[in-house]
Amino acid sequence: MTRYSRITGTGSYLPPKRVTNAQLAAQLGERGIETSDDWIVERTGIRARHFAEPEVATSDLAVHAARNALEAAGRQASEIDLIIVATSTPDMVFPSSATILQNKLGVAGCPAFDLQAVCSGFVYALTVADSMIKSGAASKALVVGAEVFSRILDFTDRTTCVLFGDGAGAVVLEASDTPGILASDLHADGKHVEILCVPGTVFGGKVHGNPLLRMDGQAVFKLAVGVLEEAARATLAKAGKTEADIDWLIPHQANIRIMQGTAKKLKLPMDKLVVTVDEHGNTSAASIPLALDAAVRSGKVRKGDTLMLEGVGGGFTWGAVLLDF
Repeated sequence: MTRYSRITGTGSYLPPKRVTNAQLAAQLGERGIETSDDWIVERTGIRARHFAEPEVATSDLAVHAARNALEAAGRQASEIDLIIVATSTPDMVFPSSATILQNKLGVAGCPAFDLQAVCSGFVYALTVADSMIKSGAASKALVVGAEVFSRILDFTDRTTCVLFGDGAGAVVLEASDTPGILASDLHADGKHVEILCVPGTVFGGKVHGNPLLRMDGQAVFKLAVGVLEEAARATLAKAGKTEADIDWLIPHQANIRIMQGTAKKLKLPMDKLVVTVDEHGNTSAASIPLALDAAVRSGKVRKGDTLMLEGVGGGFTWGAVLLDF
């Protein structure tokens, strides 16, 4: 019998501190940086984001999202036999945030590791978990995207600091005898490293290089729409499906213009596009599972719907996953 994997539960978590564009603009204004709600909304579609408190780590956000996903799936943490955390902002250099999450869930023994593909991280992690389940290496996986991007923002650069927020999203992925994950398509091209990066590291006990996010927004935009369309079409082809089979497009929530541009290229009406970027900002690897959970809990996404998940991020990385929910 062929072995497949299906999502059986979703969960998410946002830190309580909600920062509106007006609040952020006022804070930046005190530093001599001019911006406004209108300027941010017009260019990005973002109206607010959530920031974690200084003492809150990525794994703290992840554990809330994980517990919510486990509850939705009707599973105990002790039943999970694989944990993958997609993040670019881990708790520490090592060990992984996944092992820290594992301990916070009160379990031990199963493999747990982080996956770093920036904003494409959740799509990458879901594909890896699907492959491990199909191979028999795991049966019940917890796949989490969690970020505290507020820690790596340059609050003197209005073109980037207004874009990002903190949060976590998670799914429980289980072995099934009916298809759930239908196909995926992953890519990377390292020649684009410089257009979106945090070019710093720890060296000799000190920060070496620039530890804050740098982005060439125009270059990212130009590249993103094209590769997202290509990945989506390649995934559909692998699954033997067409754009007409997509009930919901759930893209990485980076910029409303990129999201709408991708939907348009796929000839999808805008009412099939799941949008949370207005309230969450860009939460990197957390954005897709956050949006998925919001759509599930609001009743938009229902059992049997076909979903296209897609993301693009620094590296440059990109990819898509088509699934029956």
